[in-house]
Amino acid sequence: MTAITTYPCPTCQKPATWTDNPSRPFCSERCKLIDLGAWASEDYKIATQDTPFSDELSENQH
Repeated sequence: MTAITTYPCPTCQKPATWTDNPSRPFCSERCKLIDLGAWASEDYKIATQDTPFSDELSENQH
């Protein structure tokens, strides 16, 4: 018998299975939609030292 491996859901941290889980890596469709909503409302940000189009601004100033 094979043990079922679980991973913490990225949204709620409850155990989520990878196999036969249409919402993976989330534990449920609800957690999947919560995460999608966070992306849509720009709650997740990736840090950068550059501002958008900063290379274009510096070229135009010369």
